[in-house]
Amino acid sequence: MTAAGSLPVTEDFAWLRVEDATAHGRARRAAAMLATQLGFGEVRATEIGLAVTELGTNLTKHAVEGVLVIRAIRAVTQAAVEVVAIDRGPGMADAVASGRDGESTTGTLGVGMGAVRRLADVTSVLSEPGRGTVVTARFHPRRMPLEEIPEADTAGLTRPIDGEEVCGDTYAVHHEPGRLRLMMCDGSGHGPLAAAASRAAADVFRDHVTASPEAVVKHIHEALRRTRGGAVAVAEINTAAGTVRFAGLGNIAGCVVADGRKQGMISAPGVAGHQARTIRAFDYPLPPGATVVLHSDGLTERWSVEGRERLFAATPLAIAAALLRDAGIRHDDAGVLVGKPRP
Repeated sequence: MTAAGSLPVTEDFAWLRVEDATAHGRARRAAAMLATQLGFGEVRATEIGLAVTELGTNLTKHAVEGVLVIRAIRAVTQAAVEVVAIDRGPGMADAVASGRDGESTTGTLGVGMGAVRRLADVTSVLSEPGRGTVVTARFHPRRMPLEEIPEADTAGLTRPIDGEEVCGDTYAVHHEPGRLRLMMCDGSGHGPLAAAASRAAADVFRDHVTASPEAVVKHIHEALRRTRGGAVAVAEINTAAGTVRFAGLGNIAGCVVADGRKQGMISAPGVAGHQARTIRAFDYPLPPGATVVLHSDGLTERWSVEGRERLFAATPLAIAAALLRDAGIRHDDAGVLVGKPRP
């Protein structure tokens, strides 16, 4: 639930299934409440609620298994509300045309997307025929760019197991010139104790951001002895060298996606905090335009990149949402972190 290491910090505030029109009101109220908590004015909070209602209406009309995710993004003095609409609907051959006002037909985003684009500061649409659609929208307190919350080259999503309020999976990110560091931890079990273990891993990551991935994993292993423990992985993306250095302990999956291929990365068996024989790092090539993905075992590793050109041309947040939709296991916590480093 946390993107840490360098601001801004993202928190998944609410996951809401949109199964009928009654869900629209819950989503609108949740979004308006979050906006108010972040210090947005009443008018802007109302506008965000309207946009969320439009997204929910589109999910009800056109989607299958629609979900709305409402997120908070916090920096030092600035904040934003982010909304992700995810579905397994028919998808669209031309998402741009389908989002224009007056282009509403079955299987499209409808006229509501035009209102969402006008009200939001940043939007994106990923739609794959036969798979579904992901719409993301970010709202600033005032209609102006936020210097502390730029366009992201990383994004993650976490979803708790059904019946739990908190997710045991946590991710963390750290940026510096020429390098991007990613961390994913899956706390053992579920609920608050699992979340406490993964938050401890994120704290250690923040404290050792300049260390090598294998050193960070070793530090996390020592720190998690006082917790339930968990699975953890750290990837260091070096854009200048064109490499990814990866160290993992336990069943966090990592891969590099480029040129229609998926290169898996190796984690050592064990449980951070309790069992580790050897912690090693391995280097992998990072081709131009590559995407790096880390995820917990709440996502099956059987997802494929074949025929997914649209997916990996999308924003990191849209990629994360689509992968969680396609590979997420409902009877487990699920977390996915996506990095698309810029040259």
